[in-house]
Amino acid sequence: MTSRERVLTALSHRTPDRPPLNYFGTAETDAILMKHLDLPSREALLRHLGADMRYVAPRYVGPSHFSGMCGYSTGDTDVWGVGWQQIQAGVSTYNEVASHPLADARTLGDVRAHPWPQIDWFDCSGLKQQIRELNDPHPHAIVFAAGTGFFETPWYLRGFERFLMDLVEFPDIADFLMGKVTAFVKELTLRAIESTDGLIDIVWSSSDVGMQTGMLMSPDIWRRQIKPHHRELITPFRDMGIMTRYHTDGSVEAIIEDLIEMGLDLLDPIQPRASGMDAANLARRFGDRLAFYGGLDTQELLPTGTAHEVEREMIRLIEVLGRQGGYIAAASNAIQADVPPENVVAMFRAASSYRY
Repeated sequence: MTSRERVLTALSHRTPDRPPLNYFGTAETDAILMKHLDLPSREALLRHLGADMRYVAPRYVGPSHFSGMCGYSTGDTDVWGVGWQQIQAGVSTYNEVASHPLADARTLGDVRAHPWPQIDWFDCSGLKQQIRELNDPHPHAIVFAAGTGFFETPWYLRGFERFLMDLVEFPDIADFLMGKVTAFVKELTLRAIESTDGLIDIVWSSSDVGMQTGMLMSPDIWRRQIKPHHRELITPFRDMGIMTRYHTDGSVEAIIEDLIEMGLDLLDPIQPRASGMDAANLARRFGDRLAFYGGLDTQELLPTGTAHEVEREMIRLIEVLGRQGGYIAAASNAIQADVPPENVVAMFRAASSYRY
């Protein structure tokens, strides 16, 4: 199978030749692996590992005093007015929110008056050529990511605690912010689809709503306040025949039935140490209706386990989650630079050599 065929077969709950693979690591991890494997580029690394997915996003062409979408440039202000700074977190460097432009807004009028980005600040005209290059010589599963989250961007604007309180105290503000971001992402995605003539296979939405022990808010609040906005980034695209993928870290078992009802194809990732996210439990309850991504533990197994232990767990996940398709083999989150490169190689060797 080609990479594209392999991914779409698995997401359709049919059995591919082998499990589809995806690689996601920090920039530091990329550099370590490229040196370890003597590879010249990240694309060469992806091809060496057998990764089946590739990602495209629009090009920023807006005002120069903004950096683009959320957190893409160090120490800059993004198009939403959110300030970012670079921090060292353990062995990796991340861009984190440094300022919340709507932290002091008190009324819906204050929020409406914020200077909002324009859709024409992002250019989709080059996506078709970019996809053609990624698909040479063999087609990959192409994922479109708009680069901003329907739940996360509002809290970047307001502050994390303030926005969680908005969901209860000022639901009109929370609803306006999520609606503003959702409409922007939906329109940008529709433009990308139109400009690429069917070359986009998967639409990716993202926003973390889970933590290690449960959700960031009650499932009832999620259903009342957040689900209607997220639905607009899943159901319309599913109705167009395009696969949908949603990224959220943490424990989200409580809303998986809702995600299935909205039409979601792929939940990204399984974080195995989060409550309720055991692979066997998820496969038993939802595996015939929803595909799962990840599950190979980045918190303990990958950084501290042996290559043999990594291989054994990768095979177990494939056999638990993928016997009837429905599984993308990957780590449970970004692979950090403290993971021995031998463990990463072992993970991908086990998955790429597996045959159903």
